[in-house]
Amino acid sequence: MERIDGHTLLIGLMAYPIRHSMSPTMHNHAFAKLGLNYAYLAFEIDNEKLEKAVDAIRTLDMRGSNVSMPNKQKILPYLDKLSPASEMTGAVNTIVNDNGVLTGYTTDGTGFMKSLEDEGLNIIGKKMTLAGAGGAGTPIAIQAALDGVAEIAIFNRENDPQWEQAKKNVEIINEKTDCKATLHRLEDQEDFKQAIADCDIYCDATGVGMKPLEDMSLVNDPSWFHKDMIVYDTVYAPRETKLMKVAKEAGVEHVFNGLGMMLEQGAEAFKLWTGEDMPVDYIRELLFKDGE
Repeated sequence: MERIDGHTLLIGLMAYPIRHSMSPTMHNHAFAKLGLNYAYLAFEIDNEKLEKAVDAIRTLDMRGSNVSMPNKQKILPYLDKLSPASEMTGAVNTIVNDNGVLTGYTTDGTGFMKSLEDEGLNIIGKKMTLAGAGGAGTPIAIQAALDGVAEIAIFNRENDPQWEQAKKNVEIINEKTDCKATLHRLEDQEDFKQAIADCDIYCDATGVGMKPLEDMSLVNDPSWFHKDMIVYDTVYAPRETKLMKVAKEAGVEHVFNGLGMMLEQGAEAFKLWTGEDMPVDYIRELLFKDGE
């Protein structure tokens, strides 16, 4: 609290639900460590409140905000500019306010890839099966393709609003990268099972596994997994999701929640707001000290 004074700049997090988020802990500890006069707060904002919340960034002269589900795509029309990556993915998770001009960025994809690198894992030239084409799944797919993943099988429910976005993602990847992307119906469980069996990494970028769906997983049969693959759930609350439990039961060696991705996407956002490098090792120790 000694850091808070009349010059403190506010940064927000707009999502719903969001009280489980580790982002305020991460950023506020990083600000304190570096002696930066910022404060980071979480605000429960859904699509209905989103336009007024974005107006508040300008009105209150906030430095910016993070954006999470369900707002990452809905927020685009309310911003002044988009980074090239946000234009390509159609998603924003970070807003920077420069004298009333709001620019949207996406750091999720780079955060995902960097988190694997932090674990000493390389998926370049390999096959990925990805569930979801929303605000997290889209940046992950695009960035993985740009970085050199060889093939991505994207699964989404055909009757879901994100189906059209999934189609766009496949088109963009096939047109603008060397990666081969294919779109599949999540309703076709046999196809889903086969894709997971043939891949090097399975990533669930849906909200399944987090509240109120914490007892659910898109994969419930351990036999779908093989030991040498990577299973990655972008959810990090709870720390061990149902998907992770199923993967561990199958003996999968590399099983991760979304904490690493959150840390690395947060580090990139931190740099955009402050111009400083986040003390990542210090923050990692704080976030992971209780185990995954």
